[in-house]
Amino acid sequence: MDMSLPNIDETQLDIPTFDKCQSADAAHAPRILLLYGSLRKRSFSRLVVEECARLLTRMGAEVKIFNPTGLPQTDTEDDTHPKVQELRELMMWSEGQVWCSPERHGSMTSIFKSQIDWVPLSVGSVRPTQGKTLAVMQVCGGSQSFNVVNQLRVLGRWMRMVTIPNQSSVAKAFLEFDDNDRMKPSPYYNRIVDVMEELMKFTLLLRNNKDYFVNRYSERVESAEKLSERVNQRSI
Repeated sequence: MDMSLPNIDETQLDIPTFDKCQSADAAHAPRILLLYGSLRKRSFSRLVVEECARLLTRMGAEVKIFNPTGLPQTDTEDDTHPKVQELRELMMWSEGQVWCSPERHGSMTSIFKSQIDWVPLSVGSVRPTQGKTLAVMQVCGGSQSFNVVNQLRVLGRWMRMVTIPNQSSVAKAFLEFDDNDRMKPSPYYNRIVDVMEELMKFTLLLRNNKDYFVNRYSERVESAEKLSERVNQRSI
């Protein structure tokens, strides 16, 4: 078999090695942003996110929960709106994220989708979400469904995030919390613990080396071609 690669730019080809994949330790705790998708006074997606925040804090993370109250619908305000600025700053701050939305008409809520729609793929030369880890979750008013987590995975991939394999879907969420808004012991709660453990593991593995893991041959080739064009133009 001919092993030559005539269409490859060897100067831009990366040969992955174990050493290149190693991540140096960081001086600060893993930074996790949590988003939920309901403005109800007793929002079960918020209550799930709060349970996640407690677990992540116990595991050593620094956590922040974004409150979507007051976030305008996209295209009704510009990106200087204070809530938009707050959301984008938290996106930049985070190294991993937890997304949890209720299922409404077989889909995520508009409240949740609006949060993602306000976050561009790039801000200048910076990509706010690329390479960050992501855990996806949903709460259901009835029987268990996976419509929302499947959609959130598509969103996470589109936002160039590293979405972990595990996920959580809480059926009949209104039965899973006590009068103090704490989640009762159950297989659903155990699954949430599983997901948070996995998110922390992936975040610790990737956070200081995410730029290497998402570095792309096609983009390196494109950048080299643009640089060559600029050099040629200056020499004319």
